[in-house]
Amino acid sequence: MPIAKAWSVALLGIDGRVIEIEADLGGGLSRITLVGLPDAGLREAKDRVRSAVRNSGQPWPEGKVTLGLSPANLPKVGSAYDVGIAAAVLAATGAVPATRLLGTVLLGELALDGRVRPVRGILPGLLAARAAGYDRAVVPADSLVEAALVDGIEVAGAPHLRDLVAWLKGEAGLVAPEPPGPAAPPSVPDLADVVGQPEARWALEVAAAGGHHLLFTGPPGVGKTMLARRLPGLLPRLSHEESLEVTAVHSVDGSLSKSSPLVTVPPFVAPHHSITVAALIGGGSGLASPGAISRAHRGVLFLDEVCEFGGQRLESLRTVLEEGEVRIARVKGAITYPARFQLVLATNPCACAPPKDVDCVCSPAARRRYLGRLSGPLLDRVDLRVRLRPLSALNAHDTGTEEPTETVRGRVLEARERAARRWHEHGWRSNSEVPGPALRRDFSLPAEATSLLDRAMDRGALSGRGADRCLRIAWTLADLDGEPRPGTEQVGSALAFRERVAA
Repeated sequence: MPIAKAWSVALLGIDGRVIEIEADLGGGLSRITLVGLPDAGLREAKDRVRSAVRNSGQPWPEGKVTLGLSPANLPKVGSAYDVGIAAAVLAATGAVPATRLLGTVLLGELALDGRVRPVRGILPGLLAARAAGYDRAVVPADSLVEAALVDGIEVAGAPHLRDLVAWLKGEAGLVAPEPPGPAAPPSVPDLADVVGQPEARWALEVAAAGGHHLLFTGPPGVGKTMLARRLPGLLPRLSHEESLEVTAVHSVDGSLSKSSPLVTVPPFVAPHHSITVAALIGGGSGLASPGAISRAHRGVLFLDEVCEFGGQRLESLRTVLEEGEVRIARVKGAITYPARFQLVLATNPCACAPPKDVDCVCSPAARRRYLGRLSGPLLDRVDLRVRLRPLSALNAHDTGTEEPTETVRGRVLEARERAARRWHEHGWRSNSEVPGPALRRDFSLPAEATSLLDRAMDRGALSGRGADRCLRIAWTLADLDGEPRPGTEQVGSALAFRERVAA
């Protein structure tokens, strides 16, 4: 009974594991058996692969064909194994030599006529193959731009199963990736477009400099969404490792651009308030898919009209904000996705939300009830809280001297550089990542500087977590001021940012 092997990659979140595909040909009635915990989409590969092989001019073996995917106890999801299954069967029949299959991973879905279709997760799949010691990969031709992002592994594209057969026989080559062209400059909205709101602009700068979470409260039309959308432009560009990490998440999600897949600018994700918990956090049947919080990894998650999201969705963010990752357990396995983002919340002060507070028809109890949808534990994790006031006149505020994004970004980068030098030995890159015990023990401030925090905690206006976050904000303010360490002024300003928005 001839047996042949090929290799592909299974994804568990953004982590991959090389899968060995075995094809065993036996006698008896014509039958295809697929073993190794395949999902419904993979079980259908039996019919897809058989039709693709026949329509590519190759014979399908008579008798029983047993296909085994190892390790057998690892769930296999999706259609990326089609090309590997076809190659293993053809090698078992002797239609192609198995020489080139050694050290090669095969990824791609097969159409019934033999075309190789793109699949999700090419980038994390190739990263896993490279880590496992494989030096060559065959991917769909349409995925070559994404595959070429991985260094240290030879990549080739197969438009059709016939092309793969010819390559395995040594009769022809596959499509080589083209050298990358110049990267397009990032397109981000300019902060100079925002009229007025100096307090909110300053809070946005502080949030960008320290990686802090932010809450905007104000009536409709004052610029809450405009300000939030300009935060990614103030943040540092992603490093190469961060870009690959973020791109891997978007690759698994299927939201990458075909022409320029590498994500170099911090992503901005703004889900609608009707989003489900599974779509926000991640989930789905089988192995969990990434949610909106993972797509916002290393970027900004903006929740507009946050009081309309509902308690279950908002409370699901609490653990993620502390740990920077989300763990989703399902029957078929537990998946971990990265989710280290900056959270920006925006809300109206009440349900009626008139342009001016004097026109509000809500009772004080109704206003408190509306803002009370934001629980205390969630608000305690939001560093900066800003109340935006309505504009009285456009001409009075639009002086033409509002600072553009590049000017503010320059100060942000300088502050981030100071923080990075200070925390370099500990592995922290921004003030928001510094643990509270380190701030209190190793980088403690003089008693006169923290006396304001002590009084706030004594009267119950500040929790222990809130005090730690005040210290982080104070260090960010000191970095923006060019001071070596925070003083009483920075601590007081940090405490003012933490004040609860009045109902």
